[in-house]
Amino acid sequence: MIELHAFDDARAQQDALSQAVGDALQSSLAARIGAARATLAVSGGTSPRPFLQALSRRALDWTRIDVTLVDDRWVPPMHADSNARLVRDTLLQHAAREAVFRPLVDVEQAPAAHVAALNADASRALPDVAVLGMGEDGHTASIFADAPQWDLATRTRERYVLVQPRQAPHLRVSLSLSALRQIGRLFLLVSGQRKLDVLRAAIEQSQHNAISKLANDTGVNVDAYWCA
Repeated sequence: MIELHAFDDARAQQDALSQAVGDALQSSLAARIGAARATLAVSGGTSPRPFLQALSRRALDWTRIDVTLVDDRWVPPMHADSNARLVRDTLLQHAAREAVFRPLVDVEQAPAAHVAALNADASRALPDVAVLGMGEDGHTASIFADAPQWDLATRTRERYVLVQPRQAPHLRVSLSLSALRQIGRLFLLVSGQRKLDVLRAAIEQSQHNAISKLANDTGVNVDAYWCA
């Protein structure tokens, strides 16, 4: 189920989302015993930048928070298309510089072997809180309906998958649909009328895309923050 929160301007949207994500992280930390940690996963692209900058200033116990990504492109960490670079430049600043960052990509490794290692790493907990994005084709994370790995990404029980979209550049590492379904608090950041139309269509009737699969899963709750 997706609950839509609509805003008149981007500043109100990013402030409300950063407050909601901060509250969710605070609740996750409060539920932990002792020094146990919470994990936040965020998305890349251009839209999240102001939100990530706002979140970086939230007064949280960032020393107990691991930051990771919902997905990333298989590019070096300083590449312009790297989501890891975006996170370092925006979120891991100010108060949030005390967080521990756990990237998804290591281009020094073979991609398949690296993803197998991610899946075998017991220290990589599923995120407690994740902030998703969405493309105009309805993909979220890097679960693209046009990718040869669509069936794997939507059916596997593994947490991480490799995906090579046909209509988007770069090989990607992504959380699987199964992993997304298991995250306790899911948020979605979207902007523009076109994406609102895609989101509403995904909610109203099952579509062949990842966001519709989440929207029509009765066991999943997503808070969508939208502005024009």
